[in-house]
Order: sequence, then C-alpha cells, then structure tokens
Amino acid sequence: MFAIIQTGGKQYRVQEGDVIRVESLKGEAGDKLDLAPLFVGGDKALFGDAVSKFVVNAEVVEHGRGEKLYIRKYKSGVQFRRRTGHRQDYTAIKILGIKG
Repeated sequence: MFAIIQTGGKQYRVQEGDVIRVESLKGEAGDKLDLAPLFVGGDKALFGDAVSKFVVNAEVVEHGRGEKLYIRKYKSGVQFRRRTGHRQDYTAIKILGIKG
C-alpha cells in the first residue's frame, strides 16, 4: 500500500519504511507526525472523501541542510557576473505506517 502526501508545497509518494526529506518542519528528532494523504493506492485506488479516514504516521529522524547550490548571473557586454550559493533546510521523516 502506498499514499501520496503533500507537505511544503510538494507531493511525495510514500510507503511504510520510507525515509524522505521534506521542507523543514517543526519538531525534534523522535517526534511523531500524522499526515493526511491525498491519495491511497494498492489493491484499490482511493481518493477524495474515501481517503478522509486514512492517516499516514511518520516520525522525525533528523534536521539538516542540503548540499550547496550555486547560482550564476551573467549579462553580456556589461561585465556583469555574480555567483551566490544557497543551502535548503530539510527534515528527514520516516514513514511508520498508513492506517485507515
């Protein structure tokens, strides 16, 4: 059985035992989370009102920062060059189960 969840403006396909990195969430390592699925699949696909009774149980594993991404800006003819970097914060969560 798998589920589609939405957090941080992005959607993720998860199943029991998966560890995924999502945008930063509040909570310490070891805290439990309950996420509402948008879609539940497996033997039979469920979405809409049929999914409202399901819940995805997850646990916060760690908080961290992703690898550095470099952004380069360039304009021809005017000697304009800029290089900046960005590191996105993330929270790793482990999916404990899909209950319904």
